[in-house]
Amino acid sequence: MKIGILTGGGDVPGLNPSIKAVVNRAVREGHEVIGIRRGWAGLLEFNRDDPASFDQNFFSLDNQVVRTIDRTGGTILHTSRTNPSKVKPQDVPDFLRDPEHPDAEATDSRLRDFTPHVLKNLEHLSINRLIPIGGDDTLSYGERLHSEGFPVVAIPKTMDNDVYGTDYCIGFSTAVTRSVQFLHQLRTSAGSHERIAIVELFGRNSGETSLISSYLAGVDRAIISEVPFDPEKLADLIIEDKRNNPSNYAMVTISEGAHMVGGKVVEFGEADAYGHRRLGGIGEITGEALKKLTGENIINQRLAYLMRSGAPDALDLMVAVNFAHMAMDLITTGASGRMVALRDGTYTHIPMSTVTSGVKRVDVDELYDAKAYRPKVRHVLGKPMFLY
Repeated sequence: MKIGILTGGGDVPGLNPSIKAVVNRAVREGHEVIGIRRGWAGLLEFNRDDPASFDQNFFSLDNQVVRTIDRTGGTILHTSRTNPSKVKPQDVPDFLRDPEHPDAEATDSRLRDFTPHVLKNLEHLSINRLIPIGGDDTLSYGERLHSEGFPVVAIPKTMDNDVYGTDYCIGFSTAVTRSVQFLHQLRTSAGSHERIAIVELFGRNSGETSLISSYLAGVDRAIISEVPFDPEKLADLIIEDKRNNPSNYAMVTISEGAHMVGGKVVEFGEADAYGHRRLGGIGEITGEALKKLTGENIINQRLAYLMRSGAPDALDLMVAVNFAHMAMDLITTGASGRMVALRDGTYTHIPMSTVTSGVKRVDVDELYDAKAYRPKVRHVLGKPMFLY
């Protein structure tokens, strides 16, 4: 077989180890692997009539190419948020700009669907199996290709850990590990200056990174995406925390997708190919509000890409490798339309369609005190390892 592999969406630690495990397993069993550059963009931007276009969008993967890539974070395949089924006019490759192009279908007045072009490119390249590694957006297009009859087996990754159907996604453990480390390090400045520290963490729709990081780091309050918060109430709570701390400081984590009661999620910029605008800034806004309400000086810190940078921790390394072997098991048995997953601490696989059939969020009733704005993890007996 010739197996195509790609990484889409945001980078996370663990992608390279997963790629390496797929390649080594495939080569050992006599298969060929081709790396697709920049997620789905590589298949969209490949011009079959231009020989130079191949090297711009693909490269062959073997044992030597991937020998050391598991030692670093990120992805050697690069990544993007391209969605070939919803391409904006300005994002259409030059060679596809003819409005009568036979490899495109109209979706609405602005967007075009180049799935026919992608399928012809896969056929031209003799790729007969595909492994996309990504979050729910990236995998939703993988499900589209499966529905068109192309064999796809998916691997979930996202530092937010919010792909529906799996308890765990590659990248989550390292993101929490990084967050806990930086939260503890920030205590030195917060304590030295006797300030309130507001730390904004990634997390669009799910507040699990804020919840779990604050739980493990012993942070005073945690604001999550699922529960709108009252800044006046938060101010009263955090001032009490500060006064009760012998070092006279306090800390709050906040998900980038959080919002105040009666307010909206802070978004900016143009929507991407999956309908998402950029997030970020709720930490600064909350800090300004707390400064006005309390008169205290504030430290505002956005961890942002530091959460997803660097090499994976041991847990992400293990899951990335195991997910890769599971994906290869499925491919070699002829399975398609499946996503590898962890459920209740057990490795399994589920239909890819599950990804778009629900929304994964923090179980607020079980894990969060919405009145006190902090984790509520009193009993773990019988709960899954990741408290989801």
